[in-house]
Amino acid sequence: MDADHQTLTAPFRDPRYAPRRLEIEHRGGGEMVLINPTPYSTRFLTMTAPLAHWAKAAPQRVWLAERSGKGWRTVTFAEAHEQVMALAGGLRSLGVQGPGPLLILAHNGIDHALIAYAAMSQGVPVAPVSPQYGLKGANPERLARACEVLQPCAVYTDDAALFAEGLGAPFLAGLPTIASKHARPGDAAFADLARSPAAVATAQAGDTAKYLLTSGSTGHPKAVICSHANVTLNSAQIAACFNDPDPPVMVNSAPWSHSLGANSILHMSAYRGGTLHIDHGQPTAARFGETVRNLRELSPTYQNMVPAGWMLFVDELEKDEALARRFFERVRVLQYGGAALGQATADRIQAVAARTVGEKISFASGYGATETGPTACNVHWPNDVMGLIGLPVPGTSVRLVPMAGKLDFRVKGPQITAGYLGLPERSTEAFDDEGFYILGDAARLVDPDDPTRGMVFDGRLSENFKLASGTFVGVGDLRIGAVGAIGGAVTDAVVCGEGREAVGLLLYPNPRLTPDAVAAAVRAGLETFNAKARGSGGRVARALVLPDAPDPVSGEITDKGYIAQALARQRRADAIQRLFAVPATPDVMVF
Repeated sequence: MDADHQTLTAPFRDPRYAPRRLEIEHRGGGEMVLINPTPYSTRFLTMTAPLAHWAKAAPQRVWLAERSGKGWRTVTFAEAHEQVMALAGGLRSLGVQGPGPLLILAHNGIDHALIAYAAMSQGVPVAPVSPQYGLKGANPERLARACEVLQPCAVYTDDAALFAEGLGAPFLAGLPTIASKHARPGDAAFADLARSPAAVATAQAGDTAKYLLTSGSTGHPKAVICSHANVTLNSAQIAACFNDPDPPVMVNSAPWSHSLGANSILHMSAYRGGTLHIDHGQPTAARFGETVRNLRELSPTYQNMVPAGWMLFVDELEKDEALARRFFERVRVLQYGGAALGQATADRIQAVAARTVGEKISFASGYGATETGPTACNVHWPNDVMGLIGLPVPGTSVRLVPMAGKLDFRVKGPQITAGYLGLPERSTEAFDDEGFYILGDAARLVDPDDPTRGMVFDGRLSENFKLASGTFVGVGDLRIGAVGAIGGAVTDAVVCGEGREAVGLLLYPNPRLTPDAVAAAVRAGLETFNAKARGSGGRVARALVLPDAPDPVSGEITDKGYIAQALARQRRADAIQRLFAVPATPDVMVF
């Protein structure tokens, strides 16, 4: 039996999804509202409520684990709840009581999680910012702007030496600082706070649990208000997508400065009583080895990675049978987010699964934003087709409004933010006349005659542009299609051409391939892509392979692993000039 036939005939492993449910309200002018009526639990309404529950229901079950020397440091639910309450008492003794948040300048880690939940238990919001903001050589303006918005009452860092440059900024002077390692004179040691008398949790469902910064790639960052109820009910909504009594086991590196890592991964593990192994790898050629190391030892039941991670991981799975057997041993759902995963990469992963365990693994994806919990929609049925954003999660309504030839996507539900810190007018403008949050994105139905088949992302309305001829360019679709056609030779693309005669791409190369191999794959892939393209707005006229990877320090690639298109175009202005220069330079491919 050949590999393609084996993959096609392999059954799906049971992902343990609940039945798909959808109610549809058709309105005039092509507008519709999609509603998921599935009930969801309201038993946990504060961030620490699930910790208290599992500390009694499963006290010895490991909640968090992280690498420590040759082994793992772990904390059980009972230990976590006890330490969170002690740390809460320590924060009280330091006078950390808001209304400003506890600014967190730290990588993902057990101490980070414990002190965040301790602060939130007392009604003190936390504000985890990207670690990149405080590292040596970072642009100090980014941290300054964040603090201007947040007005923090105190600071936590996992390593005061590593973040010395950020901590020494004048706008943090005088704030109480807690450090897990290398505390400076005057800093409070995390270990000392953890020995404090316990404090009782006082937070209420409507209190602000955290402020999460938007990327700020096109302007000043905004602090999204996330209440305890917003986060906990979004976890309940996602849990209601499953009929799965078993706690999840995860290995994940998504940063907790963003809602995916902080809410959908970290808090989901707390909500469902699961175990999260904190992965300090990153979806880059230089740092992905740590992720592979972890997955050689651990067999997750649920695995979420950004597309760049899956593109690196499939190479490892194909050449290492032992790794593949370990990984596919019990995993039930694979998930990608942040950007679209190419179908070719997903098919390769399914081929390894079919060959290794005789089953395909359902590939999920979702859709939302920091303001939506983050999950507004997800794929909650067996699936191996890439590019879907799914259907509304339980208790969520999606309003699709015809606009400029597309369907403007708007959402309402208990996970939606009340708005932005200190920006009442902007908060009001974010919602339409029916109280739906306006994301600024478009979606389309896979099958207009059968909405239950789900939706596809149809581009960010603000990212799209017109050529000099007036031809509209749908950036999202073009980028996904072109990168998918090229395959694993590139990791992502920046779509360029506003006000010009044609579309051009700046491409980030796969660092594992030679320049010649990348160039050959780009030319072949884009020729195939262009052969199927319709009109000048969907065709790539020029392409330039960049000499380096996206720069995370500048924010060109976000912590979640996707490209901030507007900022990338700004940083790569010289490359864009070269891309469209006439005559073309030898490194520019012309189609």
